[in-house]
Amino acid sequence: MIRWNADQADLREGLESWGDALSADHIELDEQSAFSQDKWKLVQKTGILSLPFDEDYGGLGQSLLTTMYVLEGLGEYNRDSGLSFSVTTSLCSTGIPLQQFGTVEQKERWLPRICSGEAIGAHAITEAEGGSDAMAMTTRAVRDGDDFVINGSKAFVSNGPVADVIVVYARTHPDGGPLGTTAFLVDRDSPGLSAGRPVKKMGLRTSPLSELFFDDVRVPRSAVLGRVGGGFLVLDHVMKREILFSFIVNVGEMQHRLERCVDYAKTRKSFGKAIGSYQTIANKIVDTKIQLETARKWLYDTGEKLEAGENVTVDLAIAKLVTSESNLATSITAVQIFGGHGYMSEFGLEQDVRNALGGTIYSGTNEIQYNRIASMLGLGLGK
Repeated sequence: MIRWNADQADLREGLESWGDALSADHIELDEQSAFSQDKWKLVQKTGILSLPFDEDYGGLGQSLLTTMYVLEGLGEYNRDSGLSFSVTTSLCSTGIPLQQFGTVEQKERWLPRICSGEAIGAHAITEAEGGSDAMAMTTRAVRDGDDFVINGSKAFVSNGPVADVIVVYARTHPDGGPLGTTAFLVDRDSPGLSAGRPVKKMGLRTSPLSELFFDDVRVPRSAVLGRVGGGFLVLDHVMKREILFSFIVNVGEMQHRLERCVDYAKTRKSFGKAIGSYQTIANKIVDTKIQLETARKWLYDTGEKLEAGENVTVDLAIAKLVTSESNLATSITAVQIFGGHGYMSEFGLEQDVRNALGGTIYSGTNEIQYNRIASMLGLGLGK
């Protein structure tokens, strides 16, 4: 069992004081599918973007588990789930690989700006035809003297419309298999790089998403993140943290939802009694508690194993499955408990359902996670 010390608790409690400001107008912003620059400035002030990074570059030098603990607080206190998603996207897409694989020059240029929130990060992986099959990517980066020239397009790029720096994964060797892909740090202002219009989506609407197009985008050799042909090593490192960071936010959201349901069940009366006194309602809330604690345990246990250097391939897949399915199930349960009120937009619970559904798709669909676990069990799937 993880025990948090006073300093870690202070970090999370410090974030709590920002909850109301971060949550302000979240229903209206969701309806408008609007990313709020003012909200992002508040995020910058909280210091949350600097948590896991080296102090030499403006970070707070916190461990993986401490970062997860504070991000859980972000989910609990902030009702703008799209904003939280943009936060974890910037942290994971750019800051995490920079810290692990970046050169001194790359870190000096970008990491302080990611830590402060002055720069927003994104990564461009998925393509319209390839979907979850990253090996099928067709975006190419061809060596030309001391430069690489990138051509192609990427789909479903979270933070794409607002990102200042993008980690782009492109083929540098068409027949190189897993060793034929390279990660590049690409400045948003690079000639030939353009973004499509923000895409309307079901949930997480305040986190903007778009396509990106690369038309002879020329980047220097110094833009390579890691080494040429090492793109999937970078991506593997990133995706492990992305799952832990993004889905521990969902745990915080489930905690808040549980507390709302308990309070409502104690005060809402039906046929002369609080609805929580009916076993049908009580059982739904107990199931919510079990799903919450199961997800929380899987994520923190996996984080501990990752920090200890253990193989967490199966653990991550299970943690992602358990958390995303629990988040969706408990959001639907909350709507049912609140009844007609839960169906109304002003209560924010229907928004929770729409947001939660995305978790079964991003960071590798749940079907992919099942295939991964089956493969690790020797069933020959997912290869």
